[in-house]
Amino acid sequence: MLASEAITPPHPSLKPTSTKPNNAPVDPYTYQDGFGNHFSSEALKGALPVGQNTPQVCPYGLYAEQLSGTAFTVGRSGNQRSWLYRIHPSVIHRPFEPYNAGDHGIVGTFDSRTTETTPTQIRWLPFPIAEGLDFVDGLRTIGGAGDTALKSGLAVHVFTAERSMDRRAFCNSDGDLLIVPQQGRLDITTEFGRIMAAPNEIVVIQRGMRFSVALPDGPSRGYILEVYDGHFELPDLGPIGSNGLANPRDFQTPVASYENTESGAEWSVINKYQGELFVAQQGHSPFDVVAWHGNYAPYKYDLAKFNVIGSISFDHVDPSVFTVLTCKSAHPGTAVADF
Repeated sequence: MLASEAITPPHPSLKPTSTKPNNAPVDPYTYQDGFGNHFSSEALKGALPVGQNTPQVCPYGLYAEQLSGTAFTVGRSGNQRSWLYRIHPSVIHRPFEPYNAGDHGIVGTFDSRTTETTPTQIRWLPFPIAEGLDFVDGLRTIGGAGDTALKSGLAVHVFTAERSMDRRAFCNSDGDLLIVPQQGRLDITTEFGRIMAAPNEIVVIQRGMRFSVALPDGPSRGYILEVYDGHFELPDLGPIGSNGLANPRDFQTPVASYENTESGAEWSVINKYQGELFVAQQGHSPFDVVAWHGNYAPYKYDLAKFNVIGSISFDHVDPSVFTVLTCKSAHPGTAVADF
């Protein structure tokens, strides 16, 4: 179009549409669209260094840290990492100590010596929401396979929460968490920014990322799929073609949003490591990342945007046509887990 040509305004009857019901709560946060992209975000203009990841002096006197999602020697196509620019170094905390040792309901090793095994098919009703528990204390493992120490396998957890996490953050060193809210929205604060997740949406928070969960709608519960090896990715489409199932443009990654707590208020950082929980105290918010860039970041997805591919002729197709995300194993065509 030539610069001198007039742009025809849209017809007055054209209005934006949404897949959400009319009475659905509005998501108050801003996101960047895309799956596996290299994103850049800054909450303060000029906070991201230009031309360098680790200049001798970062803008605003921030500290540069890299969070690696893969070994740094992994090929460019599979390498995942992000640079975070924060007010305080993340290593400023007191030593970790056991948290609810042996009584937290989380399993990290699945064998006949440590877990009950049965070939019987099992189902269960929704778990009751216990009073006074937040997201971390309400985590319980209901099944799995493999071993966190070997970084092999998966686990399925449920969570029930009656109150928000208050000056508490959670970090999983064992694997990636795919969170499925079943009742009530989750207002999730991460080092990368804030995410609002409602039922019929999913959130993926990868290994090593700290986050805190608040409950804007009251008590909540849901499910978690954890994978110890690799990361979730979009499944190959094969004969379907270039479109269908979950489209990359519909995944949303948060923008930088930081907290600067200089008052010395105590924060508890709870870490899951080899299936056990540990806690460390620190005098500042762990969510003090002012800017970040990279391709290793949390994201959410609205399942209403999933483009279902189904049979229109006869017979029953395999459930792989409903795969939203997959975590591939070392054996081609075989997944660690499919969601």
